[in-house]
Amino acid sequence: MKKKLSVLLALIIAITGVIFTGCGKTQETEDKSLETIKEKGEIIVGLDDSFPPMGFRDEAGEIVGFDIDLAKEAGKRMGVNVVFKPVDWDGIILSLKNKEIDVIWNGLTITDERKEQIGFTAPYLSNSQIIIVQTGSQYNAKADFEGKIVGIQLGSTAQAALDNNADFAGKLSEVKKYSNNVEALLDLKAGRVDAVVMDAVVGRYYISSNNAGDTYRVLEEDLGKESYGVGVRQEDKAFLAELDKVLSEMKEDGTAAEISKKWFGEDIVK
Repeated sequence: MKKKLSVLLALIIAITGVIFTGCGKTQETEDKSLETIKEKGEIIVGLDDSFPPMGFRDEAGEIVGFDIDLAKEAGKRMGVNVVFKPVDWDGIILSLKNKEIDVIWNGLTITDERKEQIGFTAPYLSNSQIIIVQTGSQYNAKADFEGKIVGIQLGSTAQAALDNNADFAGKLSEVKKYSNNVEALLDLKAGRVDAVVMDAVVGRYYISSNNAGDTYRVLEEDLGKESYGVGVRQEDKAFLAELDKVLSEMKEDGTAAEISKKWFGEDIVK
């Protein structure tokens, strides 16, 4: 009888161990995000392809830009290809969550609201939200825009900048939203809006590269400072760690600085 009870007890213990081991495996999901990227051999980068100098199409229709060069170099160091996928900016975070893309790498500002939805690399570029007006306009300060119309890109942090400058935004008669900054600037040139709020690196590059200094002017006052980071899914911690490591190496060995000088004429990498 004792022998039978010992065998039965051992069997119960063995079965219980298997059950608990199985439960443990179910509850603990291993992070294979980096392994997945390496296995498929590519990183799909989501971007707005009309966002110079971060990512845009050149005269030949090729996607080029500062972030494009950074991403290509990062992919090379990770041993994978980089595929660029234009996505509607207003829905780009949803595209990332739905795994249509692997990263958002396109002048993406790090904000508390976005950090609740996605993960970010360490900041790699500093930026600000500037106010652009027509060169010959009478506007010189934020206080001059009472009852005026301001344009911004839909889904951009220009909206957050307006929210954080209630005294300025509250006096506006209208905020017009555009699918991209170029459309907003063209409407400013045509006089359909009185100003455009947008990223400094993008606005200043557009004015410089289009020889538009006679058309547009940037006010001395801005609507706040910010930083750019690469956006990833919150659960992709292994992939994020590798991306941070690669970006750090690119800063340390001067590669990021060289890419910056190519697009901005100086090293502005953070």
